[in-house]
Amino acid sequence: MKNRNWPELSYEEARETYETIHLWTQIAGKIKLCKMPWINHSWHITLMVTPQGLTTGNIPAEGKSFQINFDFLQHRLQIITSSKEEQFIGLQSLSVASCYQKVMNTLMQFGIGCEINPVPNEIADAIPLNEDHMHAGYNPKHAADLHQALLKTDEVMTKFRSEFIGKCSPVHFFWGSFDLAVTRFSGKVAPPHPGGIPNLPDWVAQEAYSHEVSSCGFWPGNAMVPFAAFYSYAYPEPEHFKETAVKPDAAYYEERLGEFLLPYKAVQQAENPAQTLLDFFLSTYEAAADLAHWDRDSLEK
Repeated sequence: MKNRNWPELSYEEARETYETIHLWTQIAGKIKLCKMPWINHSWHITLMVTPQGLTTGNIPAEGKSFQINFDFLQHRLQIITSSKEEQFIGLQSLSVASCYQKVMNTLMQFGIGCEINPVPNEIADAIPLNEDHMHAGYNPKHAADLHQALLKTDEVMTKFRSEFIGKCSPVHFFWGSFDLAVTRFSGKVAPPHPGGIPNLPDWVAQEAYSHEVSSCGFWPGNAMVPFAAFYSYAYPEPEHFKETAVKPDAAYYEERLGEFLLPYKAVQQAENPAQTLLDFFLSTYEAAADLAHWDRDSLEK
């Protein structure tokens, strides 16, 4: 798992690119939400990391299937169907509103109907996607570096997931919160989630957290945490969780978020980045599972 080739990430420098990609992925994710049957915890709406970028995966519609792919190597969006239809949309200088219009027009041309709520989820005071001409920043290097970080993280998360035989989510990308995540479940029912997430119905959060979880993930930064970071939290949070000593030393508990954080930079600069990250995921999970009295013997290999 030793690999030094983790790219440097700077939220300050790449913020415009991240914000634009975030909103583009909301367009693709909402289309998937429109077409896919509901799967517990909103697992049906997520995107997946690919060698080129991010994908919706296969979406059945109107007697055929289609897929939306974000290619951060050739910097284009691809829409393909099982009927050999294909359209490419260049990502550079592409506003969110223009992306919305081009994607919807392409689907219409392919005979695929879809109506989505254009208001972005989990973003306060957001501009509707079909009206957002402000977000159009896209730096190819920043996008490519983020993609490489997602690939590295996906590999570690997949190994982490493989060591758990209880109910566990896929390693998948949530376009609402703009993070790559994997979640383990104890099997025990959890108290109702309080909700309160901007532009997200409370029932969605309550269904997502219907059972006890230990969840970990990665995001490239946001206004509250203006740096790329890995996170780990438990819901409901067991007593003394925040006081637990976890690995590595650079990890700490962030009171505002109610979760442990590990700056991406600490992983990227480590002697063995993958092992350092895996240690973080394992130590925070073990703290949550032990303090909440999970049946670890039956849940783990």
